[in-house]
Amino acid sequence: MSLAQVHYTSAAPGDEGAAGRFTAVGPGVSGALLAEIEPLVRYELPGGVPDRPTDGELRSLPQAFGYFVLSDGSRLVARSAPVRDTGGAGSGGAGSGVRFHAHAVHLPPGVPLPGDRLPVEAWRSPLWVSVTPGGAIPDPLTPPAGPAAVSEGLDDFAVSRGPWLAAVLADLRRASDAETAGGRPVVLVERQCADVARWLGLASVTLPRESAERLTFTTYTRRPGSSASRVVGVLPEDAAAARAAGLRVHECAGRAPAGGTEDVWATTAARVWRSRSPELFREARELPGAPFAAGPLAVVALCAGIALGPDGRAAGAGWAADRPYALDAKRTGQLVEALTSPGIDDRTGPEFDAAGRLFGALEGRSPASVTAPLAAMLVTEAVRGGNGSLELPRRDAFAGPEGAEVAERLGPEILTELADTAGSRSVSRTVQLLRVARLLGVNGTESLPGVVDRLAPALLAEAAAHEGPSGFAPALLELLDEQFEVRTALLGALDRIAPEDPGAVARFLERVTLPFTGTQALPHLRMCAEVPEAMATLGGDRAAVWHRVLRAAGLSPFAEPLVLRTAVGLVWEDRAPTVEEARLLLDAATSDSHRVAGTWARLVDAALGASAAGTSATGPDEAAGLAHDLLRGFPEEIGGRERAGLLLLDLARELRTGAPEPGWAERVRTLCAQAEPVEPALRERAYAALVERLLAPDRPGAELYDFVHGGDAELIAAYDRAARTASVRTRLRTQPAYAADCFTVWTAHPHAGTAWPPVAAALLDDVLRPAVRGMTAEAVAEVEATVGRTGSSGRADAFRDWNRVSALGRLGRRITGRVRRG
Repeated sequence: MSLAQVHYTSAAPGDEGAAGRFTAVGPGVSGALLAEIEPLVRYELPGGVPDRPTDGELRSLPQAFGYFVLSDGSRLVARSAPVRDTGGAGSGGAGSGVRFHAHAVHLPPGVPLPGDRLPVEAWRSPLWVSVTPGGAIPDPLTPPAGPAAVSEGLDDFAVSRGPWLAAVLADLRRASDAETAGGRPVVLVERQCADVARWLGLASVTLPRESAERLTFTTYTRRPGSSASRVVGVLPEDAAAARAAGLRVHECAGRAPAGGTEDVWATTAARVWRSRSPELFREARELPGAPFAAGPLAVVALCAGIALGPDGRAAGAGWAADRPYALDAKRTGQLVEALTSPGIDDRTGPEFDAAGRLFGALEGRSPASVTAPLAAMLVTEAVRGGNGSLELPRRDAFAGPEGAEVAERLGPEILTELADTAGSRSVSRTVQLLRVARLLGVNGTESLPGVVDRLAPALLAEAAAHEGPSGFAPALLELLDEQFEVRTALLGALDRIAPEDPGAVARFLERVTLPFTGTQALPHLRMCAEVPEAMATLGGDRAAVWHRVLRAAGLSPFAEPLVLRTAVGLVWEDRAPTVEEARLLLDAATSDSHRVAGTWARLVDAALGASAAGTSATGPDEAAGLAHDLLRGFPEEIGGRERAGLLLLDLARELRTGAPEPGWAERVRTLCAQAEPVEPALRERAYAALVERLLAPDRPGAELYDFVHGGDAELIAAYDRAARTASVRTRLRTQPAYAADCFTVWTAHPHAGTAWPPVAAALLDDVLRPAVRGMTAEAVAEVEATVGRTGSSGRADAFRDWNRVSALGRLGRRITGRVRRG
């Protein structure tokens, strides 16, 4: 069909108020479309063009070649070129002014270009004209038969633009996306607008057909920010304005860029162009995969012998691993050869991972001669590269002569590193070395005990240092599944260290489920594995949890005392047992078992901790009773301040319930000093027991004398507090003998230092005197008589005088009250 052509010419000098006019319009182009077309074909001269350029200067001016999509879905291919103004004053000569002429072809919706070509292929068509023709002219979109002009010289151009190639192709790919309609254009800065067309020619070869057709463009404009095209070309003088407008600018006419692009497809495409192999783009599109997946293009490039970077090689290996059926035997061999080339020295972890997946996909599908280089590369990387997450081949991959060669080369290195005790080696590294040693048949029996003894604590340390799943877990479990001797040795090592830090082992087992369900005893590991479920099931009943965990060991604490340590560490890891729980633990095994297990220290903490709390669930004397039994059961083990604290508790018990050795007050003072820093509640408990005993009528006089004359202000203050309690006041009011005893004590040592006399005087006035006032006359007489019998007649006289002063005081107050009332 014949396509409508449009001609537009800029206004002549003197035509004020008009930018230009359409000089010819083909059929089917409406006025509304002409209004839309006019701004698209307008031309603006570059800066610095002389008013009357020479013929050479005129030919050097840029031409704007563009492809546009109009609002009704139709399309426009146009060329706007500067021409000499031959009309008006001064026209016709070499010094005439410049106008422009636009020649455009309109394509209705759904109508392809002649020959199903792409728009950019018409940019060098000889049928574009610079004047309005007098009649019909050939369609410039139908160039002469032969190779498309756009492909001529593209290889050389691509090589010359090597530094910009990947970044520009990446942006052209994004610009061609169907979702980017209406987005801001990509700006290509070139000194010649023909080079912008060449960039679009590169895109037409590189991109899939449907993507290339979406690339609307113009090879030259002075106003890129207002352009509706997806790709625009500008001269270097307009690059700064484009960058200031926030556009994506590639200044291909300047200095080479320093950075690259992370787009693997674009990087691979750039290498293909620099290798002058554009036919590979068509081959890649014939392979399965997404339009811009890097894998297919990387595969055909590698098979063609084009060197790619690590990302490209990883993309090719990963694609082939997912589709091993997509390549024939020849290409598969070429791909493996390219991936395993000895000249490559920049392989990365992701590339090795992809190569490992490719080996797994090809193993059993391709001959061993094809997969052997991959297997050798993978194990060499595992040993020399330290890639602990690498997926390893199966053992039968090294059954042939290739395997023997690799084992001979890597075996000594593996054994040397495994035997090294000076270096710090990660868990993943150790696991990988052990697995590779087995793959290659390297005998490491002699070094295995030392390796496992270092590996076991490293497992716990690395697992505790990172939250979440342990990265080494999958490889570790594969190792234990593959090698029975390693599993036996490692589980035994973990079981031996579990009593030292059972909580860490239990947390490790929650994150890594080790296979210890076989015939090994492993009592400590079984306890560590049992505790989470026991805690969840039994809640806060720690005694019940302890019993259940201990049962999981399958051994009696009498036969294996260390299970006590593990059980206690699991249940009471961050706290001391209560007195009741400690009593349960003490009774569950002999003192010898606790001594071997070291759990007696936890029992000491329980006794001292309960004393610091001041009470226990079954009474205040439980902690003291526990202290007494601990001192008797572990006389050699308990020492220092802990021993002094327990002795203080035991002394408090004896003061309340028995007959302690003489020298109570001195022993309390001495033990408190030895137990420093002593808990205040423990000190208060000991003081309270001492002064309560001293306030009893049957206390030895020598103890009271030592107490009074000891001058210990804190002890005397404790005595004062105890004497003022309600129970003492009640006994004073109701028991004349007790009141007489207290009067004797509180008046017997008036010169005993500085601390006692004021306290005794205050107790006489504040405590005893109110009690005597509340007694009957008979009770007061009994107090007086008792004072005389237990002391002397002078002491009885002193009581009468003391009591008379009290009575006179009451009488005086009565008289004063009567006088006031009178």
